[in-house]
Amino acid sequence: MQSLLLKSIALVKLDNIHLSRHFQLFVVIIAAGTIFPLLYLRQNFELSILQSFDLTISQLSNCYALMGLTFALTYLPSGWLADRLNPRLLILYALVMTGLLGIWFASIPSYRNLLLIFSCWGISTGLTFWAAHIKIVSILAGGQYQGRFFGLLDGGRGLIEAMLATVAIWIFSSYLDNVSGVSEQALKRVIYMYCVAIAIAIGLVYCLLDTPKTGPHSKSSGKLLIELRLVFLRQDVWLAAICILCGYQLFWATYSFSAHLQENYSLTAVTVASITVAKLWMRPVGAISIGYIGDWFGREHTLGLAMLFATCSICAIALLPASTKTGVLVAVVLVAGFATYAVRGIYWSTLHNCAIPDRSKGLVIGLMSMVGYLPDIYLPLVNAAILEAYPGKLGYQIYFLGIAGCGLVGCISVIFLRRVS
Repeated sequence: MQSLLLKSIALVKLDNIHLSRHFQLFVVIIAAGTIFPLLYLRQNFELSILQSFDLTISQLSNCYALMGLTFALTYLPSGWLADRLNPRLLILYALVMTGLLGIWFASIPSYRNLLLIFSCWGISTGLTFWAAHIKIVSILAGGQYQGRFFGLLDGGRGLIEAMLATVAIWIFSSYLDNVSGVSEQALKRVIYMYCVAIAIAIGLVYCLLDTPKTGPHSKSSGKLLIELRLVFLRQDVWLAAICILCGYQLFWATYSFSAHLQENYSLTAVTVASITVAKLWMRPVGAISIGYIGDWFGREHTLGLAMLFATCSICAIALLPASTKTGVLVAVVLVAGFATYAVRGIYWSTLHNCAIPDRSKGLVIGLMSMVGYLPDIYLPLVNAAILEAYPGKLGYQIYFLGIAGCGLVGCISVIFLRRVS
């Protein structure tokens, strides 16, 4: 009888730990789901941003390239910070700084000030937020649930972004109807809405998020240099980083869907925004389902198949004729969204295969992020250069097919990663 009672108590404790892990994951998801949409508002409102801020596509691309450069410079220090400072405090600081910059962004500042805003956004989300939230999720997932926890992270984040984007489209379209089609005031209200969402996330993180225990770490600079050298020499870390690099490029292609559909298929801004918001709803479906499938079927194998599927869908977007009906366009965009979000939902689960202790995991996250998210620097510039050199549909076709080629490189990298891990 006593033995049965002890077993029951042990099961209750395990259930409580399991529930606590999921609750902590839920808080991190809310933080991640509210901090990034403001940075990538161009995904649904690119042409409206160009009109309201009186920018050229090259100037907007320069803003994103500068933010991407800031990301690249801060990812590795971000990992170092996540190993040594309280991740909860880092996440709080990132949310507060991003929200305040959003309020400044809503004032429709000059191009020079936009460059400053985007570079500061790179610091707030790249230096203080990124490695901290990835590390927390990796520790919470343990050894068995890497696929599903990262799938839940990206899918849950996508669900929040889709909900916020749906509200944003409603605000934008409603205000356009009331003010004779003027987009600047409508865009301002959309930006303020995202700032309010960030403020809510700040309150939840402050009140509810705990910091997982990671064990002791050394503050010695000599020890840090040794750890960096070991990380840089690991083949599995570099292969995992290349997988993220190629998968992230496939995702970056979706940022150009909005302008491509509006310019080359004669769709209105509201119609295009509605289609891209519908694509956002594919994120929770694709990321969460592929995360569970990865834990069951094999994470690397699942990632390779998802990356191949995403590559084919990007090719389809590039090759659709100008006479394609709206219903077909919607279907292809949704399939592409599902595929690219599936890749995003599982590629960070490769981190567990690198077998890095929790106390040093931030350094690996920093290195993989520094390599994997390089597209934030060069893809905006490549996109603008191609579209200026080849205006119209041809430019988009070259851009999309080039990214599809990178997707094939990612598939090959996954094969090699399976062999060495």
